Amino acid sequence: MAVRTAPHPARSHARSRPVAPRRMPKLKTVILAAVAYVIAFIFLFPYLIMLLTALRPQSTLREATIFPSHWMWSNLANFWTGGLAHNLFVTLKVAGGSTLLVLLVALPAAYYTARYKFRGRVAFLILVLTTQMFQPTAMLVGIYREFYQFGLVDSIWSLILVNGGFNLAFAVWILNAYFSSIPRELEEAAFIDGNGRFGALFRITLPLAMPGVITALIFTFIAAWNEFVVALTLTTSPQNQPLTVALNSFIGQYEVDWQNLFAGSVIATIPVIILFALIERKVVGGLTAGSIK
Repeated sequence: MAVRTAPHPARSHARSRPVAPRRMPKLKTVILAAVAYVIAFIFLFPYLIMLLTALRPQSTLREATIFPSHWMWSNLANFWTGGLAHNLFVTLKVAGGSTLLVLLVALPAAYYTARYKFRGRVAFLILVLTTQMFQPTAMLVGIYREFYQFGLVDSIWSLILVNGGFNLAFAVWILNAYFSSIPRELEEAAFIDGNGRFGALFRITLPLAMPGVITALIFTFIAAWNEFVVALTLTTSPQNQPLTVALNSFIGQYEVDWQNLFAGSVIATIPVIILFALIERKVVGGLTAGSIK
């Protein structure tokens, strides 16, 4: 005889997990967040005004309103049709060449001073740091005379050399701190596995030091991208001028072409913002290198 089994009753006695009540943020946290948003708005407000001015018609620049009554998107298009795209490409070559020059010189210098305790090492690092005390504006006469004797005035190469030279000290110091924070035992283990000095550097040390390398490169790139005084002094022809100098042409003696000036400034700012946003985490990690051991 078949025995019918009753269906398994639902487990009503199963205890449901209590839902934890949502905690309200502390007053200190709310105040800190509010202050952070206010500070962020203060820093972003000039960029907002720059963007809104770039989209205003010339006839509405004196209106006492934040938002324009008529949006003029052709101001941004004039950047590409007015010849400034070439100056943007010159700026890219100068910033990229200066960054590559700093990379080629600062990496071996920082690695050698971090791994070898030679006589005069501290004096060398102090001498490198001392070069940061001199500003290019205080040495413009000497810089111009030197490049004039070498026939490099009004040349992109002069801008690459000057920007690379004045950003080299920062790169050497930050890379030296990062290489010093990497244990030597990792390289010694690579030596046992059959790697030489260059093999251990490129396979072990350099990948670990990549946040510091990116930090040095991004600061060099931004400094060369925004440089104005040396470029204004060493370049005379419009085809060799970077964008910072080319935008200065919108400032006349009696009138300023604000909408085109700000339109070019907006376009010149976008690549740097995107680049910094992509590598922001590694930049922060590189700046804190060597702070904790």
